[in-house]
Amino acid sequence: MNRQRRIPGAYAAVAALTLVCSACTSTYTPWETTPQPPAMSTTGVPAGYYRVNPGDTLSRIASAYGQRPQDIASWNQLPGANAQVLPGQVLRVAPPPSYGAATPPLQPPSSSAPAANGVAMPAPVATSVALAWPVRGPILQRFQAGKSTGIVIGGPAGEPVKAAAAGRVVYAGTGIAAYGPLVIIKHNDQTVTAYGHNGRLLVQEDDAVSQGQPIAEMGDSGVQFEVRSDGKPVDPLPLLPR
Repeated sequence: MNRQRRIPGAYAAVAALTLVCSACTSTYTPWETTPQPPAMSTTGVPAGYYRVNPGDTLSRIASAYGQRPQDIASWNQLPGANAQVLPGQVLRVAPPPSYGAATPPLQPPSSSAPAANGVAMPAPVATSVALAWPVRGPILQRFQAGKSTGIVIGGPAGEPVKAAAAGRVVYAGTGIAAYGPLVIIKHNDQTVTAYGHNGRLLVQEDDAVSQGQPIAEMGDSGVQFEVRSDGKPVDPLPLLPR
């Protein structure tokens, strides 16, 4: 039986990402909102922040966003990594603009590689995790920076939804109504994937999963698949095998 809890929400999310009518047309996610161009989510929370839900802890919020509790405490002037958070409290969950200069591992490097003829060519996307398709099917909704936070992949109801990479389940439940049955997997300190609008869930929180392991059954509207690097939503398509 799946444990159902209200936690950041993944990926926003995590959510980062309020999806009401469309699976991918809002910036509300399992990680609430994340560092996108300045905007307001449909919940009224600025991008890069999260509104605390009942039952949330600083540690669980940090885990869902791929951050350290002590960093989130520092960004919000809290007394420490074990500081109490209250429902309705709005927390910064993404680094301030001046925090660090490293390029997120799933983001293209900021510079472009010069071609032999002197014309700058787009730099390849660097990845810290090799991803596989969670399901194979038509792309019903594509990623749009600043407008959506993932893609929607179609397929027959009941088809297995598989983990895109090995990792640990940090959320499995239905506590975020806009996502329906949702699974969020943390792969490392930078990378999180989320799988929303499933039918039946096959994993529980804290489960260790391997790449390709079934984690859910597809629902009637396809699966919403999201990838986050350092708390930022990135387009999953360039990271998936052709």
